[in-house]
Amino acid sequence: MVLIRRGMLFMAFLMATLVLPAQAGQEEDLVKYVDENTQRLVDKLNEEKGLYDRDPEAFYISMDQELREFVDFRRIAARVMGRYARQTSPEQRDEFVEKFKRSLFDSYAQALVSANDFAIEVKGAEINPNNAGRASVQMEVLTASGNRYPVTYSMYKNDEGRWMMENVIVEGINIGLAFRDRFAQEMEQNRGEVQAVIDSWDGAVESLNLDEEVDNS
Repeated sequence: MVLIRRGMLFMAFLMATLVLPAQAGQEEDLVKYVDENTQRLVDKLNEEKGLYDRDPEAFYISMDQELREFVDFRRIAARVMGRYARQTSPEQRDEFVEKFKRSLFDSYAQALVSANDFAIEVKGAEINPNNAGRASVQMEVLTASGNRYPVTYSMYKNDEGRWMMENVIVEGINIGLAFRDRFAQEMEQNRGEVQAVIDSWDGAVESLNLDEEVDNS
């Protein structure tokens, strides 16, 4: 029995020496991947600061093209709808995805493009030890005045093996959950009429208080 137990411990040690370096390498690759996508987005925002005021539609198309290979808006929108997604038709789901994306851009684009210089630093990544297809990436937003705001990306690996962002946590506020709660409230107020909630979603996002602070100093 002692020999068997020692053998099991030895095998566990061998597995650890094989798995941990491999996972560490994957986390380093994920940090690099997220950093490249994030810095490219920041550069894009800096390049097109005036575009949102001149041509909001062009800005929306540009940002959509920049983010679609990194952010899974369809997955995020489905989670925002939660259990109510089962009540929708494929056409309604497609409509809500587009409405959701547009509402995010319209609500936060102006704040981003009008903010003074800011930087985003990717601090590290952690792959879920129980699911290699899920991970979290820790970041910091550094404003021109020196304030730092913690941000966490929730990531998952899609069927093509690409890491995609599926949620964001800003200063402890789970954005996905906040939007899902808002969608549920809208469903109650509209007596379960999904289409009415979809139609009024712009106003729902604008009235959602995320205690967001934008540094314009």
